[in-house]
Amino acid sequence: MQNVQFYQEQFVTYLEVFSKDREPKNLYNPINYILNLGGKRLRPVLTLMTADVFDGDIKKALNAALSIEVFHNFSLVHDDIMDDAPLRRGQETVHEKWDINTGILSGDAMLIMAYQLFENYDAKIFQALAKLFSETALKVCEGQQYDVDFETRSDVTIPEYLKMIEYKTAVLVGAAMQMGAIVSGASVKDQNNIYEFGNNLGIAFQLQDDFLDAFGDPETFGKQVGGDIIENKKTYLYLKALEFSNEEDKATLRHVFSSNPEDIANKIITAKQMFESSGSADETKKAIQYYTNKAFSVLESLNISDEKKDLLKEFGLSLMNRTV
Repeated sequence: MQNVQFYQEQFVTYLEVFSKDREPKNLYNPINYILNLGGKRLRPVLTLMTADVFDGDIKKALNAALSIEVFHNFSLVHDDIMDDAPLRRGQETVHEKWDINTGILSGDAMLIMAYQLFENYDAKIFQALAKLFSETALKVCEGQQYDVDFETRSDVTIPEYLKMIEYKTAVLVGAAMQMGAIVSGASVKDQNNIYEFGNNLGIAFQLQDDFLDAFGDPETFGKQVGGDIIENKKTYLYLKALEFSNEEDKATLRHVFSSNPEDIANKIITAKQMFESSGSADETKKAIQYYTNKAFSVLESLNISDEKKDLLKEFGLSLMNRTV
């Protein structure tokens, strides 16, 4: 296995070939723009890494990795329209730089292009990739709808929230890894197990993101700390704080998360204090550890060397110990 930087470099080089000028420019320029805004490239890296884990040719996995990245960015383009978000990775969102209609159409084209990339594989692999992709893409849409629904609900439960983040975020991490296994010809058992590893790691990753949003270092987090609090998002931290609080504190917390005061700094401070005093912050850390350990327990069932298992574990730990 190579290091993460190696997989990133391999992928970015392939992406540069894919991001060629095409006509009509108003359709394809926005696609090239969003694909080249950078980001961690976590999902395609995982596809290439998994192909390597199962002794496959990572060059053969590049189209599957690119498909995952194109789909992920397609979902971001449409999510940004739904959220009316002005910025993505510190730059203008597609619908702001062009317009909403362009964002919708370019996003639609990206979904089709993601499927097209499977045509580079033989029939058996094509079928397996397309089946997994379709199931995953539909779950991502379901997760997004749950997220939208939760904005207007006051009775969201912990299991509902966990299902939402699994569908919206984690399933794509699991699928990215399973695609690497499929391309490498791994057994169906190993394919399913590496999916479970990625899925649980994805849940832990999103819970970690929730935690960092409130308690991350502003210098390293990469976006505004307290953004979820400002937007009144009912994250795991919020839901656990409600669960652990008495009626008076519950009322205070609900008030904080239904207000849009001018003094945003005080709102963030109040929410964070309640997360800590209620025990919610510690409970969120425990949940991150639980899903990380759940992912690691799956590694024992994989038909790979102990050295590779240790490297996958090391990668998982690096994600959980991140500050960005």
